[in-house]
Amino acid sequence: MADIGFIGLGHMGAPMARNLLKAGHRLRAYDALPAAAANLAEAGAAVASGIADAARASQIVITMLPSGKESRDVYLGAQGLIAMAAKGTLLIDCSTIDVATARDIHGAAAKAGLDFLDAPVSGGVAGAAAAALTFMVGGNENSFRQGEPIFKAMGKAAIHTGGPGNGQAAKICNNLILGISMIGVCEAFVLAERLGLPAATLFDVASRASGQCWSLTSYCPVPGPVPSSPANNAYRPGFSAAMMLKDLKLAGEAAAASGASTPLGAAATSLYERFVSGGKGGVDFSGIIEWLRKVA
Repeated sequence: MADIGFIGLGHMGAPMARNLLKAGHRLRAYDALPAAAANLAEAGAAVASGIADAARASQIVITMLPSGKESRDVYLGAQGLIAMAAKGTLLIDCSTIDVATARDIHGAAAKAGLDFLDAPVSGGVAGAAAAALTFMVGGNENSFRQGEPIFKAMGKAAIHTGGPGNGQAAKICNNLILGISMIGVCEAFVLAERLGLPAATLFDVASRASGQCWSLTSYCPVPGPVPSSPANNAYRPGFSAAMMLKDLKLAGEAAAASGASTPLGAAATSLYERFVSGGKGGVDFSGIIEWLRKVA
């Protein structure tokens, strides 16, 4: 069992940390909101007083943060992890951030004699709670092998995607597919409603035909066909519209920087911007179907 520091105990971080405790690891947890760490203490974690304390005596430090800005602060700040962690510590950032920031942290960690992995996740809050996340991991092979048992305690799969920043590259490409496909599935159900085709019938056809995809068969945006989907729980977020918009914007920024053409990605970003600006950022991203009905 490992001594692990965990920083960032929000909707994703808290259940991930709990699964590490369930697996028998020793945890020092920190969050900018003291109540979040106090809740985890009830499950057996030690509460750290700050970033340096979370890293103290930890073989591994995991972060789950809102954006690249927070990752830069936590890793690259004067009192950040790279300055405070002992040489040989494995640092794992599970946040979804821009590729450039991830690669900057990789470079700074290497200079300090630390191993770093960018390891964003797919699976949402439900996947975090069920230890069913998929980790997309960028970094060197030896560091990935060292982190594998830790990933297994929190998820169902860990895929080594290559060198520094490639985990983030895989995540934003994956969520570009997801954001576009969800809008396509929602549009099809809205059209079916207007044409008098029952949603259950469209699901039965499309899930067995060429229209089938994860947004349909695992996360159907209408109530009924997939009982576990947020559509059956008033679109309570497993993955919020605001988070989808964030990831689509990251994909757009990466596309612009690399010269890639992503016109459907740009269209999806525009639609989610309109949805979120209407006060729906906290709704599950599949809830955009209700907005599309009104727009239609």
